[in-house]
Amino acid sequence: MTDEQPAEGTALDRRILMELEPEAARLLNRHLEVAEEWFPHEYIPYRLGRDFDKEPWTPDHPRLTGVAQTAFEIGLLTEDNLPSYHRLIHGMFGSGDGAWLNWVGRWTAEEGRHAIVLRDYLTVTRNIDPVMLERGRMTQLQTGYDHPFPDTLHGLAYVAFQELATRIAHRNTGRYSDDPVADRIMVRIAADENLHMVFYRDMLKAAIQIEPSAAVRAIVDEVLAFQMPGAGIPNFLRKAADVAKAGIYDLRAHRDEVLMPILRYWGIFELSGLDAAAEEARKRLHEHLEKLEASAKRFEERLAASTVPRLRPLR
Repeated sequence: MTDEQPAEGTALDRRILMELEPEAARLLNRHLEVAEEWFPHEYIPYRLGRDFDKEPWTPDHPRLTGVAQTAFEIGLLTEDNLPSYHRLIHGMFGSGDGAWLNWVGRWTAEEGRHAIVLRDYLTVTRNIDPVMLERGRMTQLQTGYDHPFPDTLHGLAYVAFQELATRIAHRNTGRYSDDPVADRIMVRIAADENLHMVFYRDMLKAAIQIEPSAAVRAIVDEVLAFQMPGAGIPNFLRKAADVAKAGIYDLRAHRDEVLMPILRYWGIFELSGLDAAAEEARKRLHEHLEKLEASAKRFEERLAASTVPRLRPLR
């Protein structure tokens, strides 16, 4: 939501937030009942630590492969940008009350652990150059995630998809690392991301009951324009291509494991009584999904003859 947003858009946001506040309270309480307390320090093999002033990092220290290093770098620098994400989420729900702001605080606190445990793991194990990581953190936070405040429907749609995409990318990064310590860390982080996705997914499910046409338009907008929050990382496209070739996160995962499950859960293609603009948006969504399917097949065909080590899908 920007300062220039039309007054009617702001009024719609206020109404949606007010009507959904009881559901936000219910889903927050559900989240608090199932979320597990955990401590980053319990996941770090500190016994492997060495003083950097006595033994500076050198390129022969890491045990991770190049692609695993790239995936961890993307994951950490993405998580590092939490201040920007907090600003946007707070802006999204800023005119809400009680449960909305309580959720923002809880979500931010839980997300904060992810960068802590990732950086400690990579530093203690010397799996990535710590100087490069710190310079990357400085660049990432100074750049920030500079997007206008989304309205409630667009914001809920984006974060539902993004949290699930992040869960899958983190989970597969741990598996690809071939390091039990890294895998355990990524399983833990992925569990948080999944619970966050469930909150946002179910909030938008409730919003669809209130404003079905507006919700469908927002969902389609976010599907068509979707970018991961780490897209601002230097050389992100090249790094994302390497991660995709390794099977950590590619078009197939994006379409089949992120978009389709959530769209089915929302019942997007079964909704009736939509206005003309929402029907047109739904048509564009169907066409987009078909294009993604074709692109995923072409990508898989090109990789079939390559020698790139690729992660086997979870069954």
